[in-house]
Amino acid sequence: MKAAVLTAAALYSSGAVAATSYSLVKEYAGASFFDGWVFYDFYDNTTSGDINYVSQANATAEKLAYVDNNGAAIIKVDNTTFVPWNQKRDSVRVTTADYFDLGSVLIMDATHIPYGCGIWPSFWTKGESWPAGGEIDIVEAINSMTDNQYALHSNEGCSASSSASFSGSIGVTDCNSTAGCQFSETKANSYGPGFSAAGGGVYATLFDTSGVAIWFWSRNDVPSSISATATTVDISDWGTPSANYSSTACNFNEFFAPQQIVLDITMCGTWAGVPSIYGSQCPITGASQANATSCYMQNVYNNGNQTALATAYFEINYIRAFNANGTILSSSGATTSVNPTSAAASGTASVSGSSASSTGSSGKSSGAGAMVMSGAAKAWALATGVGALFAWTLM
Repeated sequence: MKAAVLTAAALYSSGAVAATSYSLVKEYAGASFFDGWVFYDFYDNTTSGDINYVSQANATAEKLAYVDNNGAAIIKVDNTTFVPWNQKRDSVRVTTADYFDLGSVLIMDATHIPYGCGIWPSFWTKGESWPAGGEIDIVEAINSMTDNQYALHSNEGCSASSSASFSGSIGVTDCNSTAGCQFSETKANSYGPGFSAAGGGVYATLFDTSGVAIWFWSRNDVPSSISATATTVDISDWGTPSANYSSTACNFNEFFAPQQIVLDITMCGTWAGVPSIYGSQCPITGASQANATSCYMQNVYNNGNQTALATAYFEINYIRAFNANGTILSSSGATTSVNPTSAAASGTASVSGSSASSTGSSGKSSGAGAMVMSGAAKAWALATGVGALFAWTLM
């Protein structure tokens, strides 16, 4: 235990030291994976992507969200529909009904992550009043990228520090910037065809008063403390995180509320579809250089880019949440203590994910991916009105 405490202290180098052992409070896996999720059921109004996020009923009917014969959850973009000009392609965005407070560890084990030209997947978390309450981008990349990108988004006053211990490559350090404060993964096979070819892997995120740390392991390197059946996890053998946001540069009690988990796949939009970015990562046909409609025309319109759409899916073995205090927050704000071996730790404990929109308006939007901003990170750019490019991600 002494060694574990020293490891935690070295990770964060701050007055607050993370716990090392966490107990299971929630599991999304197997036949009940989609219990406890809310389907967005609205067009992509946060990143201007050429996507309509569909209801649970439609996602089930279109086979865009289902559990396959191996027990893995599949979330995908529609690849069978003819899309007329100025219309959007169907996809899925889901958000957990429950919230996970400081002192939590979130683990996703996946075999496949969406990739391809025009494809923009995200596995992330957000506060209830997002963009207030913070955002943690755990998996996010676009087009032909092969390295995953991590980011935090917060109100002004939170930064990433180069003095923290991490194995990734640090980028923008201001968490209030449009792109957020960023790290890029340096381990092999964190995204793209390499991820699936290696048998997938595991992403783990510590959300704590001491900081936010994110680890990635390719399939053969997953620590023995992580499994589909473990009711506790011990982070002391996890080594140096890929991304490490220390409390010395950010007061997580102040800037981050309890977080909901989000999974989505959009297309084009204010990062993947920006002409200068898209043109540098994907081949251009019918023109000498990319323009504002290139991503849409080549990947979404008509029958779409079948090569990219064929790989535009999540294949998830499980998502599991652990907490140092063994507690979870419901959508009503009630804190519940959870026995890690009880049904409350499985997806069946929460209200089943119903279709709902959190936008406060109705209807769907058409349009060939009009770019209102370049490289915006979800709604952060829409909230701040900043249009900075994700230039660092191309380095």
